[in-house]
Amino acid sequence: MADKPKVQGEGDRESAKRYNKDTREFVESGKVDEAARKAGEGDQEEMERAEESGEERAKEFDPAVERDYSKPTK
Repeated sequence: MADKPKVQGEGDRESAKRYNKDTREFVESGKVDEAARKAGEGDQEEMERAEESGEERAKEFDPAVERDYSKPTK
């Protein structure tokens, strides 16, 4: 009888372990600042269009983006 594939579905622990390990290694490599700088060097108009496109599909406005602190939260 053939072995069943190890399908764990959403919340796959092995993938989470791998992701966490790779992320930790990347942060410890010291390349985060360089990667962040490169990410900001893209075409400004293209990035603005992408942001607007995402906002159009959003169910509601994200208060973390811009918040009126004079109004109480729920």
